[in-house]
Amino acid sequence: MLRTQPAISLAVQRLEAELEEKLIDRSAKELLLTDAGKVVLEFARRFENLEADMYNSLAELRDNSSGRLTIGANESTSLYLLNHIEQYRRQYPKVKVQVRRSLSSKIPAQLMDGDLELGLISFDPGDERIVSTVIYTDRLVFVVSPNHRLASRPEVSISELGMETFIAHNVLSPYREIVLREFQRHRVPLNMDVEMPTVETIRRLVQRNEGVAFLPKMCVEPELENGMLCEVRVKELDVERKIRLVYPAKRALSHAAKAFLELVDKDAAAAVTVANLATIIG
Repeated sequence: MLRTQPAISLAVQRLEAELEEKLIDRSAKELLLTDAGKVVLEFARRFENLEADMYNSLAELRDNSSGRLTIGANESTSLYLLNHIEQYRRQYPKVKVQVRRSLSSKIPAQLMDGDLELGLISFDPGDERIVSTVIYTDRLVFVVSPNHRLASRPEVSISELGMETFIAHNVLSPYREIVLREFQRHRVPLNMDVEMPTVETIRRLVQRNEGVAFLPKMCVEPELENGMLCEVRVKELDVERKIRLVYPAKRALSHAAKAFLELVDKDAAAAVTVANLATIIG
């Protein structure tokens, strides 16, 4: 921006008064910078470059050429992110994606505290301060080893499971409570003699025929397809598992997070279209 000579002189005088240093030697015929003036000029040029860098960085954020995306998820729900993250990385390869392992029950509070930007949970948070969008509907499946006595059965009654050893997940969840309630309602003992910290360890124990388990289907799909595990339907237990993407309702999201939400919305819309076409064709 162009400024008049008197305005420039006044600005220099004010700066000299503020710094308590003479910046220009006015005794000579030509104006010369003092040593203090040379230092101030050097820093002014640095600030000018920093300002340009700042605007460039902000432009990159808007274009998703840089930035960071932080999502909270537990061990099993993080699986539902894989396809979305793969697509996101293809579109925005310079955005750093970090998925932090968190307990589902703590994710809403971490969102409100600003520790996370987005979260993935398997329950309705029931909090007006948090936006919740269902991005996937899974279900719990009863799985056994191929060598288990029930492996060849397509369906069993819950009353037949009273003598089974269940490998349980030692992290509390709404779905664990649903299973517990159903066994109690039908007055069938639920023998959770073994509890493990991860879905992976539960799956391996079931494969070795050390017990049986209820697990999210997405977590065991490869094993079901290759015959390493068998799914047996339990008549009294048909439990859907809705996976929700959550974020604060009133906090401004980063450009990286907005782009991720747009991608998820497009995938959800595409899935609905495919489902509708399948219904029409069927």
